[in-house]
Amino acid sequence: MRTAQVTRNTLETRITVSLNLDGTGVSRLATGVPFLDHMLDQIARHGLIDLDIQAEGDLHIDAHHTVEDTGITLGQAFAQALGDKKGIRRYGHAYVPLDEALSRVVIDLSGRPGLEYHVDYTRARIGEFDVDLFLEFFRGFINHAGVTLHIDNLRGINAHHQAETIFKAFGRALRMAVEADVRMGDVLPSTKGAL
Repeated sequence: MRTAQVTRNTLETRITVSLNLDGTGVSRLATGVPFLDHMLDQIARHGLIDLDIQAEGDLHIDAHHTVEDTGITLGQAFAQALGDKKGIRRYGHAYVPLDEALSRVVIDLSGRPGLEYHVDYTRARIGEFDVDLFLEFFRGFINHAGVTLHIDNLRGINAHHQAETIFKAFGRALRMAVEADVRMGDVLPSTKGAL
C-alpha cells in the first residue's frame, strides 16, 4: 500500500496529513475551513484516495495560511506515498462537468513543479471562502509534490460549481496518474531514467 503521514508545524499552522493512494475514497477532514474540507472530500472520493487531514491554523487572521499549508503538507505526503514511481501511468487528465460548469485538469508526475492555473471565478467569495486561496493551495501542492499541473475552468456561472468541477477533476486526474500501468511492469515511465 502506498501510504504516508506528514506533520507540518509552523508558527501559523499545525497540520497532519495521512493518505493512502490505493484507498477507497474515505476521508476524515477537519481544517477549520468548511469549504476547503468540502473540496478535499472531492479529491478523496473521486481520486479513490483515503485522506485524513487535521489542521489548526490562525483562522482569527484569515484562512490563507491554513489553506496554503494544507496544500504544502498534502503535496509532501503525496510525494512520500508515491515512492519511486516505477510502473505508474505518470500522466492523468479529466474533464468534469457540474451543471453549467466544466473544468479540465491535466497532471504529469514529472518531479518538476509547474502550475498553469486558468480560472476566472464569477465571484470573489463562496460563502466565507476567498476563492483566491485555491491558487495558493495548488501552488503549495505542486511545489512539494513535484508535479506539473494544468487547471482550466472552461465555463461556469456558479462559483461553487466552478470550484467543485476543478477539485473533482483534480481527484480523477490524480487517480489516473498514480494507477499501475500493467504494460510498464516495473519500469520508470521516463526516457531520462529519472522522475
